[in-house]
Amino acid sequence: MDRSSKIILVLFPVAIICGILYVHHHAQLRDRIKTPLDAPKIIDPLATSAAMDPHRFWGSYRSGLYFGLKTRSPQSPVVGLMWMQQFGEEMPPPLRHWCDQGDRLPMYGWVAHDGANFGLHEILDQFYTVSTDFVKHPGGSHGGDWSARIRVNPRVQNAIISLYFYMALDGSGYVSQDIKASRLQSISGNSVDLGNFELKFPKSEKKGVKYDYLVTHAPSLAVLKETVGRNLVLKQWDNSKSIQYIALAGHRLPQNIEDPNFIKFENTFHLKQKGFDAEHFGFAQAMLSNMLGGIGYFYGSSKVQSPYNKEPIEYWPAALYTAVPSRSSFPRGFLWDEGFHNLLIFKWDQEFSMDIIGHWLDLMNTEGWIPREQILGDDSRARVPDEFIVQHNSNANPPTLFLPLQTIVKRLIKSTDPKHRVYLENLFPRLKAWYKWFNTTQQGPLPLSYRWKGRNADAIKEINPKTLTSGLDDYPRASHPTDQERHLDLRCWMALASNVMMDIAQTLGQPYAEYEATYNLLTDNDLLDTLHWSERTQRYSDFGLHTDAVKLERPKVKNLQPGQRPPQLDKQRVVKKDPKYQFVDSTFGYVSLFPFLLRILQPESLKLGRVLTDLQDPSLLWTQFGLRSLAKTSPLYKKHNSEHDPPYWRGSIWININYLAVKALHHYAEEIGPYQNRARSIYQELRTNIINNIYKQYRSTGFIWENYDDVTGKGQGVHPFTGWSALVVAIMAEEY
Repeated sequence: MDRSSKIILVLFPVAIICGILYVHHHAQLRDRIKTPLDAPKIIDPLATSAAMDPHRFWGSYRSGLYFGLKTRSPQSPVVGLMWMQQFGEEMPPPLRHWCDQGDRLPMYGWVAHDGANFGLHEILDQFYTVSTDFVKHPGGSHGGDWSARIRVNPRVQNAIISLYFYMALDGSGYVSQDIKASRLQSISGNSVDLGNFELKFPKSEKKGVKYDYLVTHAPSLAVLKETVGRNLVLKQWDNSKSIQYIALAGHRLPQNIEDPNFIKFENTFHLKQKGFDAEHFGFAQAMLSNMLGGIGYFYGSSKVQSPYNKEPIEYWPAALYTAVPSRSSFPRGFLWDEGFHNLLIFKWDQEFSMDIIGHWLDLMNTEGWIPREQILGDDSRARVPDEFIVQHNSNANPPTLFLPLQTIVKRLIKSTDPKHRVYLENLFPRLKAWYKWFNTTQQGPLPLSYRWKGRNADAIKEINPKTLTSGLDDYPRASHPTDQERHLDLRCWMALASNVMMDIAQTLGQPYAEYEATYNLLTDNDLLDTLHWSERTQRYSDFGLHTDAVKLERPKVKNLQPGQRPPQLDKQRVVKKDPKYQFVDSTFGYVSLFPFLLRILQPESLKLGRVLTDLQDPSLLWTQFGLRSLAKTSPLYKKHNSEHDPPYWRGSIWININYLAVKALHHYAEEIGPYQNRARSIYQELRTNIINNIYKQYRSTGFIWENYDDVTGKGQGVHPFTGWSALVVAIMAEEY
């Protein structure tokens, strides 16, 4: 054997070992996205059980339904309501189940709800009002009992409605039914967490009521409505064969409620003391009730993907207790929405918020990442377009949970309850990992700068590539996304996060110098000005590769044959002038306000004076209904982002940012400085404008809306949107 052969024999096993290590390393990288953070859970796995929290075991946790109840258990019996109008013009009659804007209901929502014990819900349909009430009775070992009452009040003669109240098992267990004289008397069964249960159906005392039932199997909760629809039959109304009605097909197998005591509401928000009349009081009570009634309990796994995974994979199965932005359109958890939701929820019940925030942070993986949209379970996935289901681990969302934590942590620090200390101790490692993830993955090109990842520079059909990760979607940024961008709003969010991290670390006796130093640097107004102040426009702004000379134009089709019709191609972005690195200062809007919104500007700052001047300018953001999201002078004000995408954050009035604005004005009105009186005056006017318009729109439409038109004040977008738009209650109460 010659020398070269020996060398080959020596190197060959080394190559094999290196190959094995390489494959093993990449396998680890692929698995990181679905590996939970190695830290104590904030929420004990049994915390939502009937044994540990019977008070909230049962609830209206099926947020996307007009009426639905379940337990806070991954394998829970679920109950819900469907209904249809008999003898209507539309055949087959539409079956109501999920909250759906397509149902075109004039109004629906919770009239009263305390988040735990009772709820009163009203639904206004075309010819009748459906009222659904539930109340819980404590006792026993499984969260007590509950009663529900469904009432129908027709508004026209001869309106006939069919109510379908159902029970289903979401998991292992069994159900059986007691049927006598073709009427379902009761359902009994057993499930893992609930044990034995029975649901009774008292007979109505009203005349002309007919009873039918359906016992069947559905492959998942997501297709219950379709399953019922396939099992409807025609039956005779009476002895006459000429009148038939739609009924359930039978077997098809492969108590009184007292008015709630809402004294706590006034004790919490003091609206009567502030001069609000009974109608405004009822409006605010309904808004809080819809927020609390929208809290849901979900279980399942997200679909996620990292750069190391060729295809999406499943996150680990987990529970999420969370409020939702909209029961009709977004009945699931959204990370940045949830921070705003809990600015209201924690004022009502701090324990609710601690539970919700703990559930969210327990979804964190080993990298410190949380999927920004939680689409858990068949019910949720069935309502989301495929392109939005997969969550990418390079993408962030504003860390708005620090907004309620800023106040909650200060309360817990003063608390003598030992469980609050434990909560902080379990909270801190997860916040540390989250904070570190932001500071490593969302870094900007310069020290103390930040950049939202996830913008698509190749989105040729968008006039300005969206920044979904910022929560502000189509709000204009630099026209050409690059790694050199500096995003003002994210820098300000990290200043807020650093402040809360410093407070918790100090309280727990943990090292806090790093958080304190970062907070001081991020709130240093001179450093802020260096990175984000445009001397040309005298305003704060993003920085990046940008040009305003961008248009959407339809491509010209070449080489057409004689008589051939040109294909209808979508418009594409055309750049009329080369971009250059600069401040994106032609765009003035919500992002420009962030140093003010998160109270980073010093009370004596000349920049604060400029912000207040701009704030009141009607040609910029000021309207009689609230602050618009983008100035009328900005090139993309109310412009489509693509041929098919109407403007979203390009002029409309959004209540979450308006809440931050009135909160900031309230702060500067109390801080001694040259702009104190001016801030107070603007605060009073802006607060009044917001309250008056939302209340007016609610009275005229029956709903609270996703956003509001900056010219007419009319509600637009999704409805009902009793997510962050319900912060109007906190604005009314001046609880910031």
